[in-house]
Amino acid sequence: MPEEKEPEIIVECPSSYVLSDERSQQLASGECRACLDKESLAILSEHGETLFFSYRDIFEIVSGDYKIFLSLSSKDKLTLSGLGYHYEDFLRTLHHLRNELLLKDLLMHEALKKPGVEAEFVSLNENGEETGRGTCEARLYQTALVLIPEKGEFERILYSDIQEIRKEDYELAVTPEFREKFIFSMMGNQLDSFVKILSDTVNELSLRAQSILKEIAPEMDPSLIRRAAQLMKEGRAARRSDLEAISPELWKHLEAKLKSFDLKEEYDFLKSLARREKICMGVKRSLGGAEPEDYIWFLIPIYSPDTAELGNALAVEATSKEDEGRATYFFKILGRKDYPNFKKIEDLDPEADNFLVRLNRCLVNINFRREPIYLSEEKLEDPNFSKYKFSIQKIPGLRELREAFIGRVIHSSLEQWKKDVLELLKFNVSTSDDKAKWAKKEVNKEE
Repeated sequence: MPEEKEPEIIVECPSSYVLSDERSQQLASGECRACLDKESLAILSEHGETLFFSYRDIFEIVSGDYKIFLSLSSKDKLTLSGLGYHYEDFLRTLHHLRNELLLKDLLMHEALKKPGVEAEFVSLNENGEETGRGTCEARLYQTALVLIPEKGEFERILYSDIQEIRKEDYELAVTPEFREKFIFSMMGNQLDSFVKILSDTVNELSLRAQSILKEIAPEMDPSLIRRAAQLMKEGRAARRSDLEAISPELWKHLEAKLKSFDLKEEYDFLKSLARREKICMGVKRSLGGAEPEDYIWFLIPIYSPDTAELGNALAVEATSKEDEGRATYFFKILGRKDYPNFKKIEDLDPEADNFLVRLNRCLVNINFRREPIYLSEEKLEDPNFSKYKFSIQKIPGLRELREAFIGRVIHSSLEQWKKDVLELLKFNVSTSDDKAKWAKKEVNKEE
């Protein structure tokens, strides 16, 4: 067997360290050499002990007074001091290497459209108050603008969230729908090309949605297609009532499209249980590959003030024609103890509307990846899945999806699938434990 190569050390310098537990009890300390490679921080103690910390296990970096404080996934804390004139370089490199690894982990296996451009940035909240500033690297990926600060964690700004792009006085202002405003400056001769690629990419989202909708409803008026595409850019699911307000025919075409994906019978069954006017549907074209795939997905809310009925659930399915091992995913709309307190459908409707909007954004944010939603806490300890631990900790939407997740129903035969769906929905209203997950008894070990 070929010998394993030692990791290439990028920065190494003398330091002092203290490792303490969550109660601030000291576990180890001493003089050391602190080493950074592409994936981990190593503490080489003068006593011969070596401590390794993957960047995935570092949940937070705080610096001050020439010390670096690291919060770890184990809930322990590591403090580095005595770095001397290496301090600034070590801190910048630590942030950079950690961001590079975590960019790959945070559900971002995407090609770069525009490599990093050095810039100065300022972030402002909705009241125009400054929330951050500094030097950064700005990159354009396939689905998002990524801001990587010299010190701190990167920001990912989804193109589908961007409401305004404005270039003025050698500055670029980007205003997302649900986030702070970001102003970039000092981009030099890279500014114009950066703005052009960013603007073109955001426009492509609308054009891509229009193209898919035009294929689904070829005879539909282009002006109506454009209006619908604004609701469905980058795969967002649009509510039936909103699309029917634009064109009742479009919704019929979308439902007909499900037949070509072999989902019509499952959809019809879930629709029979649902608040039909609130059903949402979306379409999306895959990012990569020689042959881009079309995906279709739906959100189906199932709820009622009659607690004897099956309810408090949102059914989600996203699939392409090439997908194998399909499953329908279910999420709680409200906490299980809260749900019985809603006695009128008029009170439940706004709760369901809010949850539909949140879940829609959450799924788009993680690019419809399902694995990090359903993996158990035990499975996350498996090295094959450990990359998701940081994603879960850092993406609020992914945490919300996991907390609301009820279970998934695998597609086997249609009749078995229907039986399992009813079992899951019955389970969901029969327990008050919000942490309880449904799993089919016969395959409980796998799911």
